[in-house]
Amino acid sequence: MIAKGGINKVGVIGAGLMGSGIAAQVANAGVAVVLLDLVPGFAGKAVAGLLKSEPAAFMHSRNARLVTTGDLETDLALVADCDWIVEAIIERPDAKRELYAKLQKIRKPGSVVSSNTSTIPLADLTQGLPAEFAADFMITHFFNPPRYMRLLETVTGPATRAEAVASISAFADMRLGKSVIACNDTPGFIANRIGTLWLSAGVRHAIDLNLTIEEADAVAGRPMGVPKTGIFGLIDLVGLDLMPLVAGSLLRTLPKTDAYHAVHREEALTTRMIAEGRTGRKSKSGGFYTMKRDGAARHKQSVDLATGDYRAEKKARLSSVEDAGRNLRKLAEHPDRGGRYARALLLDTLSYAASLMPEIASTIVDVDAAMRLGYNWKDGPFELIDRVGAAWLAAELRRENRPVPKLLDTVGDGSFYRTENGTLQAFATDGAYHDVTRAAGVLLLSDVKRRSKPLARNGSASLWDIGDGVACLEFTSKMNSLDPDIMSMIGRAVSMGKKEAFKALVVHNEGTNFSVGANLGLALFAANIAAWGEIEGSVEGGQKTYRMLRDAPFPVVGAPSGMALGGGCEILLHCDAVQAHAETYMGLVEVGVGLIPGWGGCTTMLKRWATNKKFPKGPMPAVAKVFEIISTAQVSKSAAQAQDLLFLSAHDGITMNRDRLLADAKRKALSLVDGYKPAEPVTLKLPGAAGRAALAMAVDGFAATGKATPHDVVVCRGLAEILTGGPADPIEDTPEANIYALEHSVFMTLVKNPASLARVEHMLETGKPLRN
Repeated sequence: MIAKGGINKVGVIGAGLMGSGIAAQVANAGVAVVLLDLVPGFAGKAVAGLLKSEPAAFMHSRNARLVTTGDLETDLALVADCDWIVEAIIERPDAKRELYAKLQKIRKPGSVVSSNTSTIPLADLTQGLPAEFAADFMITHFFNPPRYMRLLETVTGPATRAEAVASISAFADMRLGKSVIACNDTPGFIANRIGTLWLSAGVRHAIDLNLTIEEADAVAGRPMGVPKTGIFGLIDLVGLDLMPLVAGSLLRTLPKTDAYHAVHREEALTTRMIAEGRTGRKSKSGGFYTMKRDGAARHKQSVDLATGDYRAEKKARLSSVEDAGRNLRKLAEHPDRGGRYARALLLDTLSYAASLMPEIASTIVDVDAAMRLGYNWKDGPFELIDRVGAAWLAAELRRENRPVPKLLDTVGDGSFYRTENGTLQAFATDGAYHDVTRAAGVLLLSDVKRRSKPLARNGSASLWDIGDGVACLEFTSKMNSLDPDIMSMIGRAVSMGKKEAFKALVVHNEGTNFSVGANLGLALFAANIAAWGEIEGSVEGGQKTYRMLRDAPFPVVGAPSGMALGGGCEILLHCDAVQAHAETYMGLVEVGVGLIPGWGGCTTMLKRWATNKKFPKGPMPAVAKVFEIISTAQVSKSAAQAQDLLFLSAHDGITMNRDRLLADAKRKALSLVDGYKPAEPVTLKLPGAAGRAALAMAVDGFAATGKATPHDVVVCRGLAEILTGGPADPIEDTPEANIYALEHSVFMTLVKNPASLARVEHMLETGKPLRN
């Protein structure tokens, strides 16, 4: 049986893109994993490749040491003591069953075996195998890349042990960070069943309506809450050559009455592109989009859907997209080609999803979650139906003499989701609404907001009571950029906490990114009108506010996910502790816009490195390390890497499942309450002018070799002045207040520099740094 302590060792068989990615994520969870492949030496090469891959498969390079590689024929015994064995080999039932027969002879009793298949029914996989094997067998369908895609679809058979399902589901949830969705044993399960039809419909309607692929992706992307890749960009990402394989499986296994047969059409264009090796991003030839070189320059090109040839990329200009914005129904009712495309795509996809209930899953909540997490849609199909209106969708289907799914007629003029007495409810196939429940240990701020009113609110931030005497400070500005309203709310939160309105504070939001930093647009506007007093007040105010948060008489815990850059990183540096989602990307990136961290980032990083017991002592090592990190704008590629850079401390926690982040942060905050005292200010011994000269020499060397631009030199000299203590005597200790003052002074000098303002303007216009 699986060890009482849970899953302690995992085996993965099949070291292809998916299998090796699963092994890497298991290692990211800190669990030993065996990776085997039929081809001798291939598993080792796969791990070596993962260490170089972008985006990175390992959250930290050291995790690769947890992966033991081998060959299937000679090293199968390595998985004999595994608690869970994942099969990720070729999609052939006979090959899989042959492997299972071998595993049955060597695996330890009670170990779980699962297949990563998305096309083969579970009953076919266990055919002819003993009942003992069937009891320990299930399907666990990961999405690629396994580290970043949060969805795990599970399928079980009538013989599968409940204990086996529970152990794998719990491990996948809490250790691998997955949202586990139980699916029925139907072709394509949930996400690929709906997603494949959506992609087929997207290609077909774009061709029939004579749209360019840029126009199709402009319609099917952001207006629908889909990543900007849209239809054609996504196909490039997953690979054109994969599409016929998935389509072929669905066409073989779905009944002829299924709508997929009517929507799918084999396109001569895609057949030609696959034959020519134009299979997407993994191909040097490209896919629907490609990059062509003209000397040193690179130009983006795209396929002309009429001719199949490449041409220069054309910017999509559609009145429907410009007029409708996020109003999906307005988009679908627009008379231009974009509107007609949106309507056709929505009718096909949303009616199909509604027709599949309850065939593919027990609840619409599971279906929506699968599409959000497996395809990165912002809204699932039933949430999209609520956006256009269920009655509107049914009427449009009838207008085209198309069948109306029973579930659409049942919900009628109603919606699939509603809030009742502060609780989210979802419509079900029994014709009633049911509460949406969360797993034990999951606390979502969105649920808190449904059932309560904020303790305080302004245009960019809110303060919420999340129970047990803990408050949550939420940013709500665009991209959670930091502005005066957020600073004001931080001050208000500290004031309320001092009056014992709560005993601990968590800084958290459910945005894609925790915070991308200060609002550069406001800073540029103030600089353009020479409102230097406003900017100076912002710098002083930011420092004062962050130090007020640090010195509050109650514990403050940051709970970030996604990007925490610039000022977003600095607020976390001023928290007592951080509970970070594993996919947190932290960095002080101000040098990219010609500035330096001005809200205590330099000071706090210097303090952390100087007092780190594992780092060399003396005034220069910490200064040099922090100078390296900030001057090169290093951003961690995970929370684990953020600990290496000391953006996170060793005592800070990491949560693998984002849905559990707020609950974990709240728990950490409460653990700090008893006997809490704010940290005392420190003094640092800094190297002064000698250290500054050493750093200047290093920067000049980079400039001489072309690795630093003229303005890089200016910015880095300012950074060096801060980190070495300015005019301070190196013999004497430097109070941290002095370093904050140096940050303020250097920031104001740089923000008045035209070269810095050019960088800010270029970043706002292009999203890319200016190398001036």
